[in-house]
Amino acid sequence: MTQDGFTVSEDTWITLRDGTRLATRIWMPDDAAGTPVPAVLEYLPYRKRGGTDPRDESTYPVFARAGIAGVRVDIRGSGESDGVIDGEYTPRELSDACEVIEWIAAQPWSNGRVGMMGISWGGFNSLQVAALKPPALKAVISLASTTDRYNDDIHYKNGTHLSAQLSWAGTMLAYQTRAPDIALVGETWRDMWRERLEKEPYFLEEWLSHQRRDAFWKHGSICEDFAGFEIPALIYAGWADGYRNTPLKAIEAMPGPARAIIGPWIHKYPHFAWPKPRTDFHAEAIAWWKHWLSDAPEGDVPAVRAYILDGPRPALRREADPGYWIAKDTWTRPEMRVLGIGADGRLCDGPDFPGMGEVFLRSPLDTGISSGEWFTLKPDAEMAGDQRIDAGGSLLFETAPLTDEMVCLGMPEVALLLRCDEDVENIAMRVIDVHPDGMETRASFGVLNLAHRHGNETPVPMPHGESVPVHVRLDAMGYRFAPGHRIKIALSTAYWPLILPSPKAPGVTIDTASLRLSLPLLGAYRRISIPEPADPDPLPRYRMLSEGQTRRSVNKDLMTGMTEYRIHEDTGLEVHPDSGLQSQEIRDEVWSIAPDDPLSVCGQSRWDIRLQREGWQTRSSTFADLRCTETEWVLTAEVHAFENDREVFSKTFSRRIPRDLV
Repeated sequence: MTQDGFTVSEDTWITLRDGTRLATRIWMPDDAAGTPVPAVLEYLPYRKRGGTDPRDESTYPVFARAGIAGVRVDIRGSGESDGVIDGEYTPRELSDACEVIEWIAAQPWSNGRVGMMGISWGGFNSLQVAALKPPALKAVISLASTTDRYNDDIHYKNGTHLSAQLSWAGTMLAYQTRAPDIALVGETWRDMWRERLEKEPYFLEEWLSHQRRDAFWKHGSICEDFAGFEIPALIYAGWADGYRNTPLKAIEAMPGPARAIIGPWIHKYPHFAWPKPRTDFHAEAIAWWKHWLSDAPEGDVPAVRAYILDGPRPALRREADPGYWIAKDTWTRPEMRVLGIGADGRLCDGPDFPGMGEVFLRSPLDTGISSGEWFTLKPDAEMAGDQRIDAGGSLLFETAPLTDEMVCLGMPEVALLLRCDEDVENIAMRVIDVHPDGMETRASFGVLNLAHRHGNETPVPMPHGESVPVHVRLDAMGYRFAPGHRIKIALSTAYWPLILPSPKAPGVTIDTASLRLSLPLLGAYRRISIPEPADPDPLPRYRMLSEGQTRRSVNKDLMTGMTEYRIHEDTGLEVHPDSGLQSQEIRDEVWSIAPDDPLSVCGQSRWDIRLQREGWQTRSSTFADLRCTETEWVLTAEVHAFENDREVFSKTFSRRIPRDLV
């Protein structure tokens, strides 16, 4: 298809050395045949057709008009590519990517220099492939990604078990059971689909078999060898997303050219993300690619650009967050301001922190319903809400109203002494901005499985009844606490449904005199402005055959005591104007718990995905269930596939996996 300044095609297939064909969509600048151009690869399992089409079609035409080819590839076993996926970021996935980069660099239209880009999965594997140093890969842009697969992804966090792990396992089970499009692969589609249905793994079985930070998680974690990471990297993140730590961790440790941009956003590309303000990602990316792939001058680009949140208020929907952009030309660990507990129970400056004695804390297990979700895709109930909702189950300390502002950028830290009468317990810590009218905004949080207090490779059970020191590095924040506001720290032994409870949930005894909250001060900086995109609505809109809807609710049964957290997402049935493919995704997820029984926790994820066109209709229906005993995780899952509403395949997974100090 020819458009103004470029052509776009899906009739090119990249054949790997083992004969596997990968489906590819290419946006090619018009003059590439005569003057070879640089290329940017995005390499995902999320389907370039019936998946990421809108965001691809917002970005790659802009790149192509700027003289940069865009190459969007579905990884093995996804979309219309051959084969079966074998997990997340596996050696085979990364090896395939290196072959794809080699193929791109060898094309007659290529100048031999390749960039790699992506958000989330694509941001992960961009960094992981760069760490392998394929010769033609010259730079990467990584958004909403991680350098540590164990601690900064959807699986575990400091040894606690994230509920997002089941959510994502259910999502990938549903995504990978979708049929390839008959219009691209022809009558081989049934054989390709059945191979996937029969051989696709249920990822949660593997993830729960690695509850410690072992070799499985170290693979693909570039923090294992930051010193060897030399490829230039531009790294984005959003304060409203779970993946907020990566830019500062990377910029602090990478020896090669690295730049960080952190905005107020959820898990989206920053030219269409919320909360606003957005940034002109296209212009920023093009300048990056022109410098590293075509030798254009870089200009004066600071090491860190960050949006400092200025007291955003929890809301049903956060369209825009108040704040301002700052730049730091260099980044080092920030100076910390240390607060402790005074004799009156207030959070205060030193030098003396006598505290108010020991306090026993055992939170109701449904404490945390205002935590939001770890993986945020909408600026609504997925984001953390008013923190007063969880106050009753938490131990709280706050400052007097501030007389001067305190501006923070970095990762807060909490240290304290506590004891526990069981091997395992969790603790959650939140830094909260208390507004003058009493409303509370979460600025940062951290969680820890106390058995992982010395590290995640070799957990150590708590010594029963003996006080031990605990140190937690909370998630990064960029935040201004204004005069008249208060700073609060909230501690709880539950943070559900964000994390799942420990086997016995025994509670802890905290020595309040030992508690130290260290806040990272902004330090030297300069105020800057960052251009917003010229188009306030850059995503193409497709015709909807049925409208979508989103619902989230918390239900409390006052007779049984059970609390339920319910999620319903329906994309609606849309039709792509060029390919004609119709697609719809429906997700229902329910988490339930009794506030006094940690073994009552249950998560269920259901997906129903439809792909169809005239005379051809497919549907995949999946179900994933997670429960536990004191010693085991209990997993079940189902896959059902339908052609023209007739069931053509079904499969069941069932497994019990021992709990390993989680």
